[in-house]
Amino acid sequence: MNSHPHHHTSVVQRRRGLHRRAKQLARRVLPFVAALFLASPVAGPLLKSAAHSAAPRVATAQQVVPAPISSFDGAARQLYQRLGAEQEGLRYEVFQKALTGYLNLQQAGKLGGSQSRLAVVDFDLPSIEKRLWVFDLATHQLLFHTLVAHGHNSGENEATHFSNTDESNMSSLGFYVTGTEYEGKHGQSLRLTGLDEGFNTNAAARSVVMHGADYVSEEFIRQNGRLGRSLGCPALPLAQYAQIISALHDGSCLFINRTGAGYTSKFLNVDTAQQALPSSGLENSQG
Repeated sequence: MNSHPHHHTSVVQRRRGLHRRAKQLARRVLPFVAALFLASPVAGPLLKSAAHSAAPRVATAQQVVPAPISSFDGAARQLYQRLGAEQEGLRYEVFQKALTGYLNLQQAGKLGGSQSRLAVVDFDLPSIEKRLWVFDLATHQLLFHTLVAHGHNSGENEATHFSNTDESNMSSLGFYVTGTEYEGKHGQSLRLTGLDEGFNTNAAARSVVMHGADYVSEEFIRQNGRLGRSLGCPALPLAQYAQIISALHDGSCLFINRTGAGYTSKFLNVDTAQQALPSSGLENSQG
């Protein structure tokens, strides 16, 4: 009879021992199960998404690099401003073409070695307006701004027709290099050599030169409503022609412009002009 209570006590003790070991086992197993859960694919997208949102944005080249500005255009505009050309009525588009040709000709060795003079004639303007400009690019000076005549058969007040043909009595467009002075039937004159094939290369054979003429004056305009006309020469006022010729002789650049007349030129190559700019001395010139 005394054995039964003892048996009951031992059973209770064993149950308590099993319960205690179960708790110990649970404490050991739970961290392992938790680790398996965190490493499962369910947590993968969440971790990946968090990492993606935390990553810094990398700017592309298009976002951080602005479009380049042409260094030639910048230099041309700066020179245009220094010369005061806009205030004197010369449009930038015409000046840029003239400067482009000047640099191309300088690069090709066709201008005088120390020559920095550039003459521009803009036949987009009528003869009653001053449409000849003479610049010294090295010293940033406008030397002359005056009247200039066009050829008899190029038009009345406006020059609209141009030719490279002898006895056409028309003006010729494009780039010229000035030659020597001489005394001709118009007095002191300046030889011109046309450089644009098909447009002005017959200028010398046609005796197209710079000279003075009494029909190039404000008085002639008042009496006739326009300037008189030449046989194709860029004729100058009698009061200024000698000084202009003296400023331009022996290797200066002359550019005669007319927009929309079909004129093209290999000397209007902006890439070549930009390459020639550093050695031209124009960027660092003082004036």
